[in-house]
Amino acid sequence: MLNKVILIGRLTKDPVMRYSANMVPVTTFTLAVNRNYVSQSGERPTDFIPIVTWRKLAEICANNLKKGRLIAVTGSIQTRSWDDNSGNRHWVTEVVADDVRFLEPKSGFGSSGNAEENRDFDEGFDSVFEDIPEEFEGFTPIESEDDLPF
Repeated sequence: MLNKVILIGRLTKDPVMRYSANMVPVTTFTLAVNRNYVSQSGERPTDFIPIVTWRKLAEICANNLKKGRLIAVTGSIQTRSWDDNSGNRHWVTEVVADDVRFLEPKSGFGSSGNAEENRDFDEGFDSVFEDIPEEFEGFTPIESEDDLPF
């Protein structure tokens, strides 16, 4: 079985870091990810996906990410539930990140003309796809809706 998620999007607000009962750092944030089509009204729908990071990755995200920053996240989908004081059950589906890549320079979120920072940006983006399982090799991305088989 495979539970692997790769997302590229922008943070909707600054991340929030807390500590678990065992004093393990945990950082949460929401990623806005555009869908790959334009609706009939001419707008591109966006999904808002909750992301959770733990331990050292949580500290790195809390210290380096800000609202609007473009990042890539790899991880797995997790669903959990809890009961509130009234006995009502609540469910949440989130992505637990294994890796977070910064896809644009920290200064100016991509507005820098620094060639070295731009090279780091390009290399960071390419590395998002390094860990794709072998069974997906040979697949080619669909460039437009005209390429869809249905």
